[in-house]
Amino acid sequence: MSKTIELSRRSLLAAACLLPLSGVWAAPTPALMEVWKDANCGCCKDWIALVEQAGFTVRVFDTGNNGPRAKLGLPAKLGSCHTARIGGYVIEGHVPVREIQRLLREKPKALGLAVPGMPVGSPGMDGPAYHGRKDPYSVLLVQPDGGTSVYQAY
Repeated sequence: MSKTIELSRRSLLAAACLLPLSGVWAAPTPALMEVWKDANCGCCKDWIALVEQAGFTVRVFDTGNNGPRAKLGLPAKLGSCHTARIGGYVIEGHVPVREIQRLLREKPKALGLAVPGMPVGSPGMDGPAYHGRKDPYSVLLVQPDGGTSVYQAY
């Protein structure tokens, strides 16, 4: 009987060692993010670089973002220089990566997130040209009807 128990322990140990290789405990792969922007926008490129550094795969369309923003249902008054789509959500403007990750984790019933305009100090708008300046801004949770609430204040 102890031989059977020993065999079971060995089997369990071997299985436990193989689990990480099987991908069972691997972190989920982030969904593809599509981003529409102007081809010459430097702050958009900086924001995309931050998103990619966080592990997201990004497909960029240098076609401008007014048309895609309207097609995705985001009100123009919430607009910024780039529009993205990920996991069924719209991401407008210089939204911090941690708020995108939170949105994808919490999955609220919403259209997405927006940081209207281009606030200095927000991700992508924080380069050396701004000399460390940080203006306060809010990440807005955009409801399907276009209404908003503050998701996170910075």
